[in-house]
Amino acid sequence: MRARLTLLVAATTVLVLLAFLVPIALLLRQVAHDQALNRANAVIQAIVPLAGGDVGALGLAVTATAVPVTVFLPDGSQVGAPATATPAVRLAAAGGQALTVATGAGRELVVPVVGATGTSVVRAEVTDAELARGVSRSWLTLAGLGAALLLLGLLVADRLARTITAPITQLSEVSHRLAGAELTARAAPAGPPELREVAGALNHLAGRIQDLLAAERERVADLSHRLRTPLTALRLEAESLRDPDEAVRVASAADGVARAVTAVIQQARRDVTAPSAGCDATAVVTDRVAFWRVLAEDTGRVVTQSLPDRPLPVAVAADDLAAALDALLGNVFAHTPDETPFSVTLAGQPGGGAILTVADEGPGFPAAAAERGASGGDSTGLGLDIARQIAASFQLSGGPGGAVVTLSLAPAPPLPPPS
Repeated sequence: MRARLTLLVAATTVLVLLAFLVPIALLLRQVAHDQALNRANAVIQAIVPLAGGDVGALGLAVTATAVPVTVFLPDGSQVGAPATATPAVRLAAAGGQALTVATGAGRELVVPVVGATGTSVVRAEVTDAELARGVSRSWLTLAGLGAALLLLGLLVADRLARTITAPITQLSEVSHRLAGAELTARAAPAGPPELREVAGALNHLAGRIQDLLAAERERVADLSHRLRTPLTALRLEAESLRDPDEAVRVASAADGVARAVTAVIQQARRDVTAPSAGCDATAVVTDRVAFWRVLAEDTGRVVTQSLPDRPLPVAVAADDLAAALDALLGNVFAHTPDETPFSVTLAGQPGGGAILTVADEGPGFPAAAAERGASGGDSTGLGLDIARQIAASFQLSGGPGGAVVTLSLAPAPPLPPPS
């Protein structure tokens, strides 16, 4: 945009300069032409009174002029610069009329002088060089002036374009920062009134988004906090069970739900711009598979796991990875019949990170499962969303013979050695 504005001003300036400088240049050439002819005519007028008098005085006057002058006397002799009697000289002698005639070398001025002995003709020749004297210098001056005005116009246009494009560039940068979750970014109102209004609207939008996001976080945190009361009651009920093993299992499940609620509160209040802490995917997946294996044994499901024997650092928080895997395995238990086998596979990637795959041999996903927040069953449809949010890439596959969910987890810096 800046280049286009500068080009527009340059084109306009050139047209204006041409409209003014070309007529001025032509006028200067005409003025130089007229001045040369006037000088020659003044010389002729000074010699005319002497043309019918003393030849000696006439000769002195002719030789003292700056313009080549020749006086053709009635007896055919000449005084002054040697010259041939041209048709204009003969015509002036015969008709008694002053003439100005164009020749190949310039202009010829002839003035007849009628005397007692006959008609004398005073002839002055003005060359093309005399007619154009000072024109080239004047044109160069005009060209320099035009170039200076053009450069000045370009400088002013560039400054003007910068005052317009700089606020636009700033607005673009602020919008990209807001898109990157930097909600504190604000645009400084600058430039024309329209751009200042846009900057104010963008700042208002950013503030509104920040307020709405803060309110949403507080609502989520508050809702999660309210779950603590029934969880506490559930833990107390578990402690009152007579079977110790059953009490331990129910209490352990209640503790797991409490940890999940705590994680939700922490995530809701976490700064979205802060980088997520990484974790060892091998340790997290191993722990969660062990937790779900107990429930799988109760429902007659065969669990197949393929986990590496080394740490796999990924750029996902441990709580988030655990929640995602719990959501996927929870879907398996909720939407497949008992005794349906499932498998969990974790493998490293060549460039770092990991691939997590959860597969089952159930009826597969409904058609709406690929849509965010959609479900074909009696659920919220958020289980897959939880897994989708932590994955660098997310893929669903499988039909009636089974379902496969594949998550690609971004690599993280190597974890520090345990102390």
